[in-house]
Amino acid sequence: MSHFNDESCGNGPATIYRLTSNPSSGSVFEGVEMANDELYSGPIAESLPTSVSAFSHRRPRADSAASFMYFDEPDYQSEAEYPNDESAEFRDRCVRRSVSDLGDIEFGVENDDASIDREYLTAHEDCGLRRCSSSQSRDSAHVRLLHRDSICTAASDRADGRCSQKIYMANEDITIAIAGFRTSKTGWLLYVCLCVLTGGLAFLFFRWLPRCYIAIVGRSCSLRDCEWTVIENQWGELVRIRVISNEYGRPVSSIFGLPQKPMLYCLDDENDPVVDHLRSLNYRYMRLYYHPIKDKFVTSAGWKDPNWTDTRLIRSGLDNEEKAIREIVFGQNLIDIEQKSIGQLLMDEVLHPFYIFQIASLVLWSMDSYYYYAACIFIMSIASISATLLEMRATTRRLHNISKFECDVRVLRNGFWKYIASSELVPGDLYELSDPNLTQFPSDSILLTGDCIVNESMLTGESVPVSKVPATEYALCNLDLGASSVSSEIARHFLYCGTRLIRARRPQEHREGDAVALALVVRTGFNTTKGTLVRSMLFPKPSGFKFYRDSFKYISVMAIVAMLGFIASLVNFLRLELAWSVIIIRALDLITIVVPPALPATLTIGTNFALSRLKKKQIYCISPQRVNVGGKLDIMCFDKTGTLTEDGLDVLGVRIASETGGTFSDLLPREAFLVKNATEAGSRSPVQAALHTMATCHSLRVVDGTLVGDPLDQKMFEFTGWSFEEGRQRSGDGDDDDQGGLTPSIARPPDTAVELGLIKSFEFASQLRRASVVTRNFGQKSGNVFVKGAPEAMKEICCPESFPIGYDELLSHYTHKGYRVIACATKHLPKLSWVKAQKMTRLEVESDLKFIGFIIFENKLKPTTSAVVKELLDSNIGAVMVTGDNILTAISVARACGLLIQEAHCFVPRFVKGNARDPLAELQWESIDNNSFCLDKKTLLPLPAPPQEDTSLAYDITNLRNYSLAVSGEVFRWIVDYASPEVLQRVLLRGKVFARMSPDEKHELVLKLQSIDFCCGFCGDGANDCGALKAADVGISLSEAEASVAAPFTSRVFDIRCVLEVIREGRAALVTSFSCFKYMSLYSAIQFTSVSFLYAKASNLGDFQFLYIDLLLILPIAIFMGWAGPAPVLCQKRPTANLVSEKVLIPLLGLIAICVSIQGVAFLTVSKQSWYKPPQGPSLSPCL
Repeated sequence: MSHFNDESCGNGPATIYRLTSNPSSGSVFEGVEMANDELYSGPIAESLPTSVSAFSHRRPRADSAASFMYFDEPDYQSEAEYPNDESAEFRDRCVRRSVSDLGDIEFGVENDDASIDREYLTAHEDCGLRRCSSSQSRDSAHVRLLHRDSICTAASDRADGRCSQKIYMANEDITIAIAGFRTSKTGWLLYVCLCVLTGGLAFLFFRWLPRCYIAIVGRSCSLRDCEWTVIENQWGELVRIRVISNEYGRPVSSIFGLPQKPMLYCLDDENDPVVDHLRSLNYRYMRLYYHPIKDKFVTSAGWKDPNWTDTRLIRSGLDNEEKAIREIVFGQNLIDIEQKSIGQLLMDEVLHPFYIFQIASLVLWSMDSYYYYAACIFIMSIASISATLLEMRATTRRLHNISKFECDVRVLRNGFWKYIASSELVPGDLYELSDPNLTQFPSDSILLTGDCIVNESMLTGESVPVSKVPATEYALCNLDLGASSVSSEIARHFLYCGTRLIRARRPQEHREGDAVALALVVRTGFNTTKGTLVRSMLFPKPSGFKFYRDSFKYISVMAIVAMLGFIASLVNFLRLELAWSVIIIRALDLITIVVPPALPATLTIGTNFALSRLKKKQIYCISPQRVNVGGKLDIMCFDKTGTLTEDGLDVLGVRIASETGGTFSDLLPREAFLVKNATEAGSRSPVQAALHTMATCHSLRVVDGTLVGDPLDQKMFEFTGWSFEEGRQRSGDGDDDDQGGLTPSIARPPDTAVELGLIKSFEFASQLRRASVVTRNFGQKSGNVFVKGAPEAMKEICCPESFPIGYDELLSHYTHKGYRVIACATKHLPKLSWVKAQKMTRLEVESDLKFIGFIIFENKLKPTTSAVVKELLDSNIGAVMVTGDNILTAISVARACGLLIQEAHCFVPRFVKGNARDPLAELQWESIDNNSFCLDKKTLLPLPAPPQEDTSLAYDITNLRNYSLAVSGEVFRWIVDYASPEVLQRVLLRGKVFARMSPDEKHELVLKLQSIDFCCGFCGDGANDCGALKAADVGISLSEAEASVAAPFTSRVFDIRCVLEVIREGRAALVTSFSCFKYMSLYSAIQFTSVSFLYAKASNLGDFQFLYIDLLLILPIAIFMGWAGPAPVLCQKRPTANLVSEKVLIPLLGLIAICVSIQGVAFLTVSKQSWYKPPQGPSLSPCL
């Protein structure tokens, strides 16, 4: 069913939403084919050919819809012409769109009012009740790239099908337009004739202006019949791609899969036609296939075999015939980057306008007998081209070696196990994971049996090993390969291509046969997660700077000046009656002086030196254009744990709730806690329950005799003094009530015979903020549930009577002091079998619990944190903490590191009416230190202090001027969805602490900061920060990996000093690039003036004079200027990034005017001297 835009809903339920909040991509780009691969911004090789390096806007242009010249959008009526109260018309439009989405198939539609009404109501629900913020939302969602009915083209655009289409790739926030063409024989003949007649100049012209080539050679035709396509993205990057056609002979559903959602009108077997020839195109290593029913190109990356919901069918593997068919669709399982030959690279580089201009200049200088100068420039050009080609070749080869991976895997094919090359894997293949030769996953896979521990730092920057468990049939049913990311429920079973396998274990077998760890291939090649990483390195999103583009605008202006000089010199030479050959050479030479060929090369000098210095400091950048962006940062967001504070948290102690309820025990440090537990052994007391929670409720694994896992879990387990023995999964079916299919993990105390078996566990879920485990003492039939998580999350699942008096006060006490607090809860299960435990759902396990106490963790600041935050604030760069921790703990840490002013008020919101899901809810903003001080609900400005308050105290009324805001994740979500734009903007400007933020909310915060024109950075170290790191203008990941998909910058020094280094080097790169550019511009202007004055007297500079100026005066200074390092301390004044601005142009033009004036005075003065003799008659030409 088609989803309608919020705007089409009129004044219905949608009026409760803030109109400027980000709607989900599905509600804006209705019917647009979503890309199924996740594209990441940033990564790229360190060197780029001159022909492709450029700067352009990062954010989508407001006129992006109009920039697609090859997309023919039907001229539909505006939405204002469709009154939303005309329900019948609205329902009819729903039906028309649903039918037209099916393409050319003709339907006999019955007039079923009931079904139409259901469609009508569902569409209204979709547009009116959807949350305006979404994990998929983007800034460009504000720009409606398509009209509501623009995708209903089917056979309506043209009799032979549509000629163009759009695809919105939500994860990359990029829209591409695809247009179909055939080659016109007449146009091709005209093109060849022009190239021949102009001696190749037409070839260069059409190469530099591909739209002109398309206009002459291309003939628009339908996508169904096109020979080649033109693909253009929203930044105007254009590429021509030939359509490939292969014999196929299989149904459409074998390529695109079955519909994920039931449609309004079902398709029978006749409407799943056989595709005789499979038409496809390869755009940025992503295959798009022509869908004959939808009449457009779509991806098949989200393809899923319907049999993947039944483990018995999955375990049968594939036969050779099915493997061959799938290999036609998905290709080989290789991430193989095309490596251009030296000749191709040379052609791409030499045919760039910069080098063509240099070649023309060399020819001109040689004709003018400037052999020495021409030879020097030629040698320098050859050296520059050679160095560029070698670096490009080395970079491409290095990336090729990193990306291409092939190994032997043991796969089930035709019912037999055999070894094949990993390149032969296709989706649906079953391979053995426990093969000792397998060290890296060859594809995106799902773990079916056994267990493993993997290192996913390449993807997330998270260096902590991650454990994987077998997928259940429920997980397989909910596997959505077309989603933008893998959900947290599926991620614990998902094996990402390219990640390193630390340990794989076979399931234990209690019956005959070999037990092996099995994995199912679900994505291959460039459709895998590693493929998206490589693709993002090759095709980064353009950065947000216009420097390069502005430089060419400036060069264009200089070219106009050169033409004026050319005309003036031409007139002067005609007056002097010089030979035409001399006139032409001299006038053309003037152009090479005004527009020096070396000018564009100076733009990258500062960036290259900055990259080199960053690398020496173990900061790696895989997106060089982001270096300049770092120099313009307005605000920096930091994760807390592991970024501002130490990774490891030490357990300060435990506070236990009394059995009778009502009070907490004193803080029990380790020794007192263990002694108290020993005296109450076997009593199921709260102390014992707390100990068992700490010993069992974790995600630790044993690798080579060492516990690995989350640092918090490690510290918590070490506190107990227990030992841990990891269990193993059996391959049996689990019918045995005692043994089943699992040998559970065991936790043992040091000196007793007690053994706790962990028979079922639910790992920590960020949206629930808790983890749980079901245990059973060996020799007993009863069991226990132990849960740990955020204190706020416990109130939802614990019995109210189990909370002691002063629960909130004690929690507030510790969080105010900056401690991290974890709550524990338990419940007893009188009769618990293994089978019963395995069938228990998370909802059943985590309900009706008894609260047992708090575990208090001490989280210390890193030594460098406070100094870095102070320098950022002193340099007028905002600093914000974004964490998943408790809001009071976050505020305390923020004050400790100087992010919040100690004396100033910090206001925290709370709901006084409704809740986070209520659009009509109300917030009350109160000072965390004195709730008598409040903010106005509408303006978020401080209200006058109450009369009874003593304003002479530390927190007096004067400190309200520097107030800040601390916001929780659920409040932030409510503000984004329902609050006024003024409130949201005030929160973004005054917010310093954002706590209890989910990964999606961190991402949303970065987007909102960018929406108010902040150049935003983000620094984090874990998987929860990936979305924010990718969305930020400058993302810095603290990780051991040199390259991570998480961010364009990766620091192997695990503190936030790297932020200062990136900012310093970014500013240095900007300043040096601008300085070099202005220096080169000034040099060309001075030389132009000198030569123009000499031309007036029929004279010119000598060959060696040009050599001296260009090679000895200009070049060394330009290089050493770019070599200059950054200032040691950041200042408040940021360097400009706008080349065409008063700040840059006025000083430059002023210097040029001064130099021209001085030369003019000197020229006139010399001309009037008695000893001056001007050139005469026949001697004029030799002088020139």
